[in-house]
Amino acid sequence: MTRDAVTRRLAAIFAADMVGYSRLMSADEEGTIARQKTHRRELIDPKIAEHGGRIVKLMGDGMLVEFASVVDAVRCAVEVQREMAERECDVPEDKRICYRVGINLGDIVIDGDDILGDGVNIAARLEAMAEPGGVLISRAARDQIRDKLDLPLEDLGEHTVKNIARPVRMFSVLLEDPAASKAGTKGPMLADKPTIAVLAFENMSGDPEQEYFADGIAEDIITALSKFREFIVIARNSSFTYKGSAVDIKRVAQELGVRYVLEGSVRKAGARVRITGQLIDAPTGAHIWAERYDRGLEDIFAVQDEITQSIVGAIAPGIVSAEVQRAQRKDAGQLGAWDCVMRAHAHTVQFTQESVAEAGRLLTQAIALDPGNVTALSDLAFIQHLEGVWGWSDSPPESMARMDQLARKAVAIDDRDASAHVALAIAELFASRHDEALRRLERAVHLNPNLAWAHGYLGAVHSFAADLEAAIPCMETAIRLSPHDPLLVIWHAAPAWAALITERYDEAIAYANKALAESRSFVDTYVILASACGHAGRIDEAKAALDEYQRHLPGLTLNDPRLIRPFKRPGDQERFLEGLRKAGLPE
Repeated sequence: MTRDAVTRRLAAIFAADMVGYSRLMSADEEGTIARQKTHRRELIDPKIAEHGGRIVKLMGDGMLVEFASVVDAVRCAVEVQREMAERECDVPEDKRICYRVGINLGDIVIDGDDILGDGVNIAARLEAMAEPGGVLISRAARDQIRDKLDLPLEDLGEHTVKNIARPVRMFSVLLEDPAASKAGTKGPMLADKPTIAVLAFENMSGDPEQEYFADGIAEDIITALSKFREFIVIARNSSFTYKGSAVDIKRVAQELGVRYVLEGSVRKAGARVRITGQLIDAPTGAHIWAERYDRGLEDIFAVQDEITQSIVGAIAPGIVSAEVQRAQRKDAGQLGAWDCVMRAHAHTVQFTQESVAEAGRLLTQAIALDPGNVTALSDLAFIQHLEGVWGWSDSPPESMARMDQLARKAVAIDDRDASAHVALAIAELFASRHDEALRRLERAVHLNPNLAWAHGYLGAVHSFAADLEAAIPCMETAIRLSPHDPLLVIWHAAPAWAALITERYDEAIAYANKALAESRSFVDTYVILASACGHAGRIDEAKAALDEYQRHLPGLTLNDPRLIRPFKRPGDQERFLEGLRKAGLPE
């Protein structure tokens, strides 16, 4: 092709291929070709013509189509994919014909009847990364259909693809599963809560006796994750069916209807064992978490328990973090109840008056969409708590009463939700019902031994009861279970309260400084530090901390109800206030 022959233009490129073409052809060549021709004649070619597309080239398992409009290309893809799923839903899964589609808006080079260039290459890469039966579009294509097509999109972020210089931002068009629709439910990949499959861990030891140990690790993880009511965990009988075979994570995720897949391996050498695990976001193939554990086998059951707790403690917050990021990438008009909860989570842990108010708005929206959403009710109870304690609402007493109502409603809906019990325990603690709060938190720990929030607030109850020795192990457990948790600031601040009211002022200051290292926006840290420094005679530090506290809570005096904390012992409230008096807080 000479330079003079080159013609360029901007076009919408639609690339499609048949999933599992070689396998289907190997199993039934004549039948596959006949069915494919029927689908093209009755559905695909007419849809392309209807939307103004031009078939540029055909391959045995796919096609390249040019459209003048991205809107027309996406409409065509969506209609084809939905109708293909309808046409094939009664065919056994291993014999179904389905397509992947990638769509890009880009510069193309015209070469006779063919088209070339990066615009075509990106469409082809998107098609290769799309889910079976799915549609993946580029950011340039997304920008063209925004406000023109009422389609939910999921932002999958940027990905480096072969032969393309810059990363490509990808968006998945969320399509309802027609087979599930017939049954009156949403498709499994669109479940409101995050879904996860734990595959059987691979025994790489060459020792058949280690098979039970590898299976035991995976089974214990399934059991532990099932205690988190925020997740849907696939049962062992389903996820273990892939044991012993080469695993395609995307295929497994589609067949089981999950977003996240945990896989791992066990290798024994002498008296030691190496266990690896990795958590994968199936639609993108991205690794959310990966870790390796090397342990001695003196007590194999203790090792199994320790590894299970470590893995669950890492991946549960990892899933929540991934869900928060996913929700933040969605347009506001596309948010479901779970998305609202996840966005609220990100705002809550900023611990500012504005962010807490926005979290409350999102959680209220989630409850309007799903009145029985226990997570939203529990989280909104916590928001009411923060606004009530720090005086960030029009009526703090009403906020605290509302907290109690929301938490009780959550527990009534699901009495086995550990997080709901934690929310109610906080309400009981701040109503000075310490023994009730303690019993409820012990129940929460029993319901979910791996819930850091339950252990952390159990430590907080001990702290306000001036029992630092009982509080510290609870906080250590919470930190071990979730070492990157946004609530770590509370787990450091709580024992600072206990140290303060037991007159261990240097320890209180040390704990408060650890809390500040985690987050400088958690308001209570400053008032603990101000009081402890006041008692310790470190007046300049006390005044600086008090100034920062008053910046968040202006107009403060020693008689302000915003300084009331749920101390169990008589006299501890006055001890706390005396430190603030020494720091310079007026009556």
